[in-house]
Amino acid sequence: MVIEIFGSVLREMRIENHISQEKLAEYCDLDRTYISLLERGLRQPTITTIFKLAKALNISPSALIEKVEHQIKD
Repeated sequence: MVIEIFGSVLREMRIENHISQEKLAEYCDLDRTYISLLERGLRQPTITTIFKLAKALNISPSALIEKVEHQIKD
């Protein structure tokens, strides 16, 4: 459940920032298919990946995790 919510938040943040999966992957030095797997809740990100994603999305890692926590509580 947490993995799926993380993916949903990631996708939402990416779209809000007008960034394609391909561009996000490029910014984070990751593969586009990995971004897709994260967004669909099929992969669990490492702490390093969370930091890379947060930086690319112009948000702190803690704020990204907070958004996930907020979704879990709702």
